[in-house]
Amino acid sequence: MNTLTIPKTCRVILAACGLAFWASLVGAQDISYSPRIESVVPLPAQPQQDDKATIWYDDFDAGEKSYTESSGGLDDKVAFGSSGKSMLCLYEQGQRGKGNRKVFFGDSPTGRVIRKGETFDQVYWRIYVRHQAGWTGGGPDKMSRATSIVSGKWNQAMIAHVWGGGESLTLDPASGVRGGRIVTTRYNDFANLRWLGNKPGATFPIHGAAEAGWWVCVESLATLNTPGKKDGLNQLWIDGRLEAERKNLDWRGTYAGHGINAVFLEAYWNKGSPVTQSRWYDNFVISTRPIGPMVCPRQPTLIKTAWRGAGPAGKWQAELSADAADQPVVWQSQELTEGERLTVSARTGRFVGPLAGQDRLAAGARYYCRVRQKDPGGTWSAWSRWHQCFATQP
Repeated sequence: MNTLTIPKTCRVILAACGLAFWASLVGAQDISYSPRIESVVPLPAQPQQDDKATIWYDDFDAGEKSYTESSGGLDDKVAFGSSGKSMLCLYEQGQRGKGNRKVFFGDSPTGRVIRKGETFDQVYWRIYVRHQAGWTGGGPDKMSRATSIVSGKWNQAMIAHVWGGGESLTLDPASGVRGGRIVTTRYNDFANLRWLGNKPGATFPIHGAAEAGWWVCVESLATLNTPGKKDGLNQLWIDGRLEAERKNLDWRGTYAGHGINAVFLEAYWNKGSPVTQSRWYDNFVISTRPIGPMVCPRQPTLIKTAWRGAGPAGKWQAELSADAADQPVVWQSQELTEGERLTVSARTGRFVGPLAGQDRLAAGARYYCRVRQKDPGGTWSAWSRWHQCFATQP
C-alpha cells in the first residue's frame, strides 16, 4: 500500500488549523450561551396580597384558584424563585398551545365575578413569563388581554391585547363602540372591532433564544377614555422598562355602561409551534395601581441560569445597578466557582458607589442585575444586558 509522507512544516500548519477549527466550534457553542439571572428569591409575602387596590392575586403555589375558565395544569418543577408552582403553557409540535386563565370582576354581566358591582376604568395586570431554554420559532400570538364584557354573549366594548409579533410583544387595542353604541355581537367579533394601532411594538426580544430560560416581568395598563374624549391610554412594561404605549385612545366613544371587567391569560399560537416546547406564567396580579416587580429582602438571593455552553462551566460574576442604563453600579460580586445561587452581601462581594460601606441594599428601591461567565478555556462572556429588575422591601 502506498503511503503519503507529509512534510513537517505542513504537519504543523495542519495541526494549527485543526486546533483553530475545534476552537471555533467550542467558541461558537459558548457564544450561544447567554447567562442571565433566572430569578431572585422573593419575600414570602408580597405587598399585593393585602393591598386594597388588588383585584386578583395568584402565585399558583396553593393550587388552582376559582377562575371562570381554566385550562392547562400547574407545574411544581418550574417557579419564580425556584420554589412553588407556575402555570404551564404546553405547545405540542404543530399545536396551538394549552393553557389559559380567565378572571371576571367588577361590573361583568357574566362569569364568576369578584369585586362584584364595582366599576373599573383603569386596570394594571402583571405576570412573570419564562420560555424554556432552547425556545424556537418566534412567539405565540396571544399572551394576555384586558377587556370590557357587556353581556352574556361576551360581546365587548373594548379590548387591550398584549400580543406576540415575531420575537417581541406589541399592544393592539381595539374598540367595539361607535359613538355610544355597542356594535360587537359576540366575543372576538373582529369584523366589528375598530383597531386603534399595533405599532410600534416592544424592542425586547422576549421570544428570542438569548432571552429564554429566565423569568421576565410583563406588566400592562389599560385606562379607558373619559366618555366623549380621546384620552385613553395603553402601556406595556417589560422587565421594568416602558416598551410600548398608545396614547389619546378612544376606547369607548361616549359609552359608559361597563368598565374594564375581565383579564385573560392565554397561550394561543395561530400557526402552531414548530416543535414541542413550554413556557410558564407566574405571580399573576390585577390591580388598580402600578404593580412593579417582585419584592425581595435587602440581601436578596440571585439565581443564575444553568450553564449551557460546551464543556464544564467556568467562574461567574454578577453586578447590581440602581438603573437599567448602567449608572450607578452599587454592588459587585466575587468570582464564583460553583453553584448558581448568590446572596448579595458584603461577604460575597462589595458595595460600591452610593452604597459603598453598606452591608445591604437600600430599602424600597429598585435594582437591575447583570451577569457574565467564563467558558472552559477561561474566557469571559460579554456582560448580559441589565435585567431581572426587582424591588427591595420598604
